Amino acid sequence: MRRQRDSELFLEESVLDDMASSLDCVEIPLARGVFTLVVAAAALMAIMAFGKVFLLGINAGAFYKDRAMANVSDITVKPAERGIFFDRNGTPLVRNIPTFRVVLDLSNFFKKQSEEQNRELDELTRIVGVNKDELRVWLSRVDLERQSSMVIARDLTIGQVAEIKNMGADDVHIENDFKRQYEEPGMFSHVTGYVGLVSVKDMQSDSDLLLNDLIGKSGLELQYDDALRGKNGALIDYRNAKNESLGKETEIAPEQGSNAYLTIDGGLQTYFYGRLKEQLENMGRTAGAGIVIDPDTGEILAMVSLPTFDNNRITAEDLTNRDRPLFNRVVSGLYNPASTIKPLVATAALQEGVMDTSKSVYSKGYIEIPNPYHPDQPSRFVDWKAHGWVNVYSALARSSNIYFYAAGGGFEDVKGLGIERLRSYWHTFGLDEKTGIDMPGEKVGFLPSIEEKEERTDLPWRIGDTYNVSIGQGDLTVTPLELINYIASISTRGKMYRPFVMKKMVNEKGDTLNEQRPELLRDISHLAGSMNEVEKGMIETTQKDYGTARLLKGLPFVVAGKTGSAQVSMKQKTNAFFTGYGPVGGEKKIVVLVLVEDALEGGSNAVPVAYDVFRWYYENRLKK
Repeated sequence: MRRQRDSELFLEESVLDDMASSLDCVEIPLARGVFTLVVAAAALMAIMAFGKVFLLGINAGAFYKDRAMANVSDITVKPAERGIFFDRNGTPLVRNIPTFRVVLDLSNFFKKQSEEQNRELDELTRIVGVNKDELRVWLSRVDLERQSSMVIARDLTIGQVAEIKNMGADDVHIENDFKRQYEEPGMFSHVTGYVGLVSVKDMQSDSDLLLNDLIGKSGLELQYDDALRGKNGALIDYRNAKNESLGKETEIAPEQGSNAYLTIDGGLQTYFYGRLKEQLENMGRTAGAGIVIDPDTGEILAMVSLPTFDNNRITAEDLTNRDRPLFNRVVSGLYNPASTIKPLVATAALQEGVMDTSKSVYSKGYIEIPNPYHPDQPSRFVDWKAHGWVNVYSALARSSNIYFYAAGGGFEDVKGLGIERLRSYWHTFGLDEKTGIDMPGEKVGFLPSIEEKEERTDLPWRIGDTYNVSIGQGDLTVTPLELINYIASISTRGKMYRPFVMKKMVNEKGDTLNEQRPELLRDISHLAGSMNEVEKGMIETTQKDYGTARLLKGLPFVVAGKTGSAQVSMKQKTNAFFTGYGPVGGEKKIVVLVLVEDALEGGSNAVPVAYDVFRWYYENRLKK
């Protein structure tokens, strides 16, 4: 009993001793920063948790819903029809042809032994003609977190479909599909473009795309891919954990892509394409371009780029051909404008008072200026022929270089605009900006400057450089689209519109979803007075016997135009231009541009094509 009591006292004493010793300690409160740090850490973890919930439930919710659906069902995709292109008169430019495709169920395929996988792949490659090594590469690139099936081959024949079904493989399925069939392949190829397989870059930029999907790769197919593509439907067969059908199906109807109604006049496009192609073949040449635009709206009525390609079947030769058939020269080609820049220079010279309509310059075929490096060897700048006395009208009509050397760089009693004012007017007419056309790949012209040349070449800017750019040579480049748009603004007296090709998008119910209307890019109508005088010179170009485009005098209406012959490749080749508009004074006029690369006789090779295009338009559109 005593031993127990001693034990109890010992315990109590120990506790009292500990309490007593603790009385000698000073209690120090935790710093406020500790609590702040704890609260901040807790808030950070809460934000991270909420962010993950948001990512999974909202941002990636649709993805995980699809994954879950794939795990409990057998899904047969019902592909959406891609939207159709129609020209401005309602003529279809492409069709969707019903066909079949073979699809591999990846979930079931990767559950199989490698030997069975190889047998299936051997059979599939034998039937559809796909390279087995390429198929293996495709399978290695599949992201199973994004897709549970993959298209192996499209456009199957009935015989191929039968053979694939006879394989009896539970992971190989035949699905309905559509094949894009372009009407008149080649003729509209640079307008409509083509569709092709997605790239890795495509999938990175669009999470909805899967390996082996088809998307727009060029032209309007690329520009309006999202609207044209539509939304696939599905037939869902629900299954249990043993992959047995539960006898319950859900069908989701596909949503057809929107149809695109274009500004392109199919008849005019067909004629222009054929006529330009004929001209090139007669000359033994392959490359050129043509455009027709409505200057009062910006609507593109025709767009031709040669050589072209069959957009129903892209070949390896298309990719390696030195003439670059896939290259759209209208929106992406950069060219010296040559004498087609002279109406712009004339407008600037008249507006700035450098020239007036009564001022004449004598052209003896060349001018000479002192050479500071070799005084006994003056620098000579030539005209393409001696023209005698020329004013602004006859200088445009005859395309006199001497007059525009003086207008641009100055000569004798003419001060000249100088490079800075030239650059200012190039900018005024939009030659240093994209037009904003609804086509991919648009390039911007290059406008040379004093600073750029000195930095690039370590040489000073000389008056000869100003002379060269004043006649559209030297380093000055523009796209055909920029060129025709500036000429169009002269016809409208300063109203420049954004060019466009897609008029409206219409869904399968007939509702208009997106309709483009004329959009004013810039208003330079303060130049209208000078433009009036320039137009007179452009009319003389086609109506006077000395005009460089006098062939157009035979048309039943008046055209204002300008020719150009750009010397390229160290003056070994000449690109021929014509651009102009008509009927002058008519309520409804068009602007035409013709480009012939590596021409034989300069601008005169482009004028006959322009003549025939204007005549066709008059007989088939204006007279009706």
